[in-house]
Amino acid sequence: MSPIMQVRIQKFKKNRLGFVCFIVFIVLFILSISAEFIANDKPLLVKYDQHYYLPVLKAYPETHFGGVFETEADYRDPVVQQLIDEKGWSIWPLVRYSYQTPNLDLAVPVPSPPTAQNWLGTDDQGRDVFTRILYGLRISLLFGLALTLFAAFIGIIVGAIQGYYGGWVDLIGQRLLEVWGGLPTLFMVIILVSIFTPSVYWLFLIMLIFGWTELVGIVRAEFLRARHLDYVQAARALGVSDLVIMFRHILPNVISSSLSQLPFMLTANITALTALDFLGYGLPPDAASLGELLLQGKNNLNAPWLALSGFFTLALVLSLLIYIGEATRDAFDPRRQK
Repeated sequence: MSPIMQVRIQKFKKNRLGFVCFIVFIVLFILSISAEFIANDKPLLVKYDQHYYLPVLKAYPETHFGGVFETEADYRDPVVQQLIDEKGWSIWPLVRYSYQTPNLDLAVPVPSPPTAQNWLGTDDQGRDVFTRILYGLRISLLFGLALTLFAAFIGIIVGAIQGYYGGWVDLIGQRLLEVWGGLPTLFMVIILVSIFTPSVYWLFLIMLIFGWTELVGIVRAEFLRARHLDYVQAARALGVSDLVIMFRHILPNVISSSLSQLPFMLTANITALTALDFLGYGLPPDAASLGELLLQGKNNLNAPWLALSGFFTLALVLSLLIYIGEATRDAFDPRRQK
């Protein structure tokens, strides 16, 4: 690691608020990635007849546990639980519901308020709200991270080409970006999403088509400035190819301004996904998402725990990302280097 990068990391750590928010965000990300091990309708580990099974990772037929059906075992079934307890034991996750598992033992109509079984209540289909937040947060974070990285990759390449070559390449690129940036992005995404069958991959591709322009302007400006510096001129005089100059010599020296924008891009992508889910144009209906939970809160005003749970989860994640972005921007700002 270069000394400059080490200094920037130290500056980031000195920003107490930003660094604490980064730690909290990493913890939330790890918890969401481990959702199956925290909330699931299958045991983590089963010992039966001197054999060990991992139902959370692999499907087993009921016959493995002394049942009569060849289909996958329903571990919440009292009969299956009794069969397992007779010749072994099982270790369950902290929450015994998956994001699609309804609570069939409710004594009140759905959506039901928070209880000891359902910490944040249930939605209008009897599904555990805490579990759906956990799984929905994972989808939002992974989707947003992937979209941010792909959009940043495309934006950096396009901005580098425009800034390095300049002239008519830059002129045509800027005019195309002006036209592309003038399109009503949200409405275009809604129109395109409504044409195709709901799918995570189609949604990702459509949002990427309209989201890759974020970093083009920043990278272009840095390359326009750097292409006239002495080390670039020296590399050209030595016969180094344009591709090597762009991505081996210039890019490492100008990438800091782009990296500082990634948390803000992630914030925008998560917000956009939540908005599309809320409007019904986002992820497939069976997927757990924060936007779908907010929509349920709007449709069930008599169940305030739905809207409040979704709102505070989204507000927490976006607030963490904003403070992380501020700390990153300060750490990578050359005017604040000492």
